[in-house]
Amino acid sequence: MKIIPQSTRFECIDGCSDCCQHPGGFVYLSHKEASAIAEYLGAPSGLFLEWFTSEIDGQLVLKDGEQEACIFLEEGLCTIYALRPQQCRTYPFWPENMKTKERWELTRQECPGIGKGRKFSAGEIENILKGKTLDSKR
Repeated sequence: MKIIPQSTRFECIDGCSDCCQHPGGFVYLSHKEASAIAEYLGAPSGLFLEWFTSEIDGQLVLKDGEQEACIFLEEGLCTIYALRPQQCRTYPFWPENMKTKERWELTRQECPGIGKGRKFSAGEIENILKGKTLDSKR
């Protein structure tokens, strides 16, 4: 059972990259997302997969960069922000963050963008949990 707030404000905060720096975490991506990122970077898909991804339990993930942060995080900025994977586009509204009120409160404490910016209705949050992505301004 998910705890869906009636509404909440959220906006990525300029200069914040906290969600990109979770040691031990993974950024999952689809092959379609990998191909789009490879094209954006001007890299052949095969080389992109070799250099930037690995497989964990049969799922494609981005390799870690420095200090176990996302490999595409440079000087606190996402270098592929326009093409970031769906996992990144839906943060902080992940099912595991919304399982309980306590987990949501922990997420609120970790993410300075929660409580700021645009207001998301309960219906919008539910759609995000079903796979729709956020469109933030960054």
